[in-house]
Amino acid sequence: MTSAGWEDARQTIESAFAGSLPLEEPRVGKAVEATIDALDRGELRSAERIGPGHWQVNAWVKQAILLFMRRQQMQVMEIGPFEFYDKIPLKKDLDKAGVRVVPPGTIRYGAHVEPGVIVMPGYVNIGAYVGSGSMVDTWATVGSCPQIGRNVHLAGGVGIGGVLEPPQATPVIVEDNAFIGGRAIVYEGAIVEEEAILAPGVMITATSQIIDVREGQDGTIYRGRIPARAVVLPGVRPRQYPGGQAYINCAYVVGTRNESHDKRLSLESALREFEIAA
Repeated sequence: MTSAGWEDARQTIESAFAGSLPLEEPRVGKAVEATIDALDRGELRSAERIGPGHWQVNAWVKQAILLFMRRQQMQVMEIGPFEFYDKIPLKKDLDKAGVRVVPPGTIRYGAHVEPGVIVMPGYVNIGAYVGSGSMVDTWATVGSCPQIGRNVHLAGGVGIGGVLEPPQATPVIVEDNAFIGGRAIVYEGAIVEEEAILAPGVMITATSQIIDVREGQDGTIYRGRIPARAVVLPGVRPRQYPGGQAYINCAYVVGTRNESHDKRLSLESALREFEIAA
């Protein structure tokens, strides 16, 4: 699942993206198609974990997705009673992959979902990676290139943003065993570390302030990163402007998830322990 051994494809894609090679060049098409196929199979990823909480972006893979979109032609796709008009086909052979998709849930070609993933009527876009045992719940959306770990629950209406451009930008990362509460939004390359719990309605981006108010933390501020096992609530913070005071969205770390918890514990049960309404 690393980019090793793809140097020729990488050089071709980077040259085409920079305009040094025409998009119609056969070797460009071959490199792009091979890269997207490898993404679909999980052999390549748009970002790779290099250590706890640390990820390396494969910008050339994201460039390949953008080139693929440019090369593809619009087409009508009919699936049972549904009709679509799009450039990118849907993922196939879900039964062989051991992936459950409940109609009208959608996984686009070029996304990889490991065995045991359940997608309710939600959406997983090209370039995304979803680990085994995870659930994309009803109306939850996973944009382009997020890396979702194993045994993650994206509750109803969760929005996991896509980050395709600029290609070097870090995609959204949600690490193993995290719980993301209903209608929470994680955008613009924010990172949710292992076993963290986000209460419903939390909204974070790569620049959001996450304020740690646990005992001994003295209001430590993290930018766009939720610490491992943190229990997080939505909140606001005051900010003074020339015309008056405003309240800006932020998030508060109010507790630590107990390591003795069953990793598959429901979000609601975990939040109740910290007296947080789900």
